[in-house]
Amino acid sequence: MADGGGRRPEDELARVDLEHPEPGSAVRRTYLASERTYLAWWRSGLAALALAVGVGRLVPELTSGPEWPWAVLGAGFGLLGVLAVVYGYWRQRQVTRAIVEQRFEPVDARVVTAMTAVAAALGVAVVVLIAVGV
Repeated sequence: MADGGGRRPEDELARVDLEHPEPGSAVRRTYLASERTYLAWWRSGLAALALAVGVGRLVPELTSGPEWPWAVLGAGFGLLGVLAVVYGYWRQRQVTRAIVEQRFEPVDARVVTAMTAVAAALGVAVVVLIAVGV
């Protein structure tokens, strides 16, 4: 389907040097959007790692209950953070390859679903521990 100017995005892709895209081209914008997404994976991973330190080390120092539940949760948030950084890197490589090959690479719904489930379970566990006063 043509846009208002009669050019299709795939026509623009066919004319662009994928290794050195021109400023303002769709390929350049797509690369930049992909980089921003990669940085978002990093931010999410680093936030989870910071939360791991807070939950696993700082909270037990401030509470009088057992430390092990908080340590387990901290380790869980730490693993989630590492997973986010590693998956972000892997995803960035997939998307970059897809851009060069002029195709679309959908996100792996299984990975995102698993990460969402783990994050939700960790969040519920924190709420439960706070509610029971551990």
